Amino acid sequence: MPNSEDSPVDSEALDAETNWEARYQAGSTRWDRGAPSPSLERWLEVTALEPGARIVVPGCGFGHEVPALAARGFRVTGLDVAPTPVEQLRRDLAQAGLEAEVVQADMLAWQPEVPVDGIYEQTSLCALPPEQWSAYAAKLHGWLREGGELFACFMQTGREGGPPHHCAVPTMRQLFPADRWDWQDEVGRADHTNGKYEQLYCLIRR
Repeated sequence: MPNSEDSPVDSEALDAETNWEARYQAGSTRWDRGAPSPSLERWLEVTALEPGARIVVPGCGFGHEVPALAARGFRVTGLDVAPTPVEQLRRDLAQAGLEAEVVQADMLAWQPEVPVDGIYEQTSLCALPPEQWSAYAAKLHGWLREGGELFACFMQTGREGGPPHHCAVPTMRQLFPADRWDWQDEVGRADHTNGKYEQLYCLIRR
């Protein structure tokens, strides 16, 4: 799959890399649990995908979900714009003796060489400015094969501003419309601090 040198980089991508890298350098990573999210375990309970399936984890950060999926036999690509978590995740995978691809790239520019089977979307959408959501949703559709799964953890903050940004479900249904996605029933909820939580949905690409 392409690496960051293969992906075009514009000024917005450089700004995003700089901003997120500064947070990692400062240790300002309150969103990081230090372990795989309970949302991932919920997906593994309901997914139709089997070991060997190709899965992308965009905005993976330190990527605790990446080795968790790799250990279960999935072919995983972790994707992040900031170099510090990418380098750390590569070291963690090597120390654990696990194989996965870790790519530093702008998510709005990157494209897999072949369509993938699944996407675990927990931290990217809510971190992006809402004006970029349509472009990102189009990217997710383009990454997936027909019938592939998008496991979406829609952040609920109940407030304006961000990141993380509030991903109201009615807005998400417009962003991921029924002519492109088959929405399954809500499959759970994952709580965060300060009253924030995620509503969990599995969307099937049409």
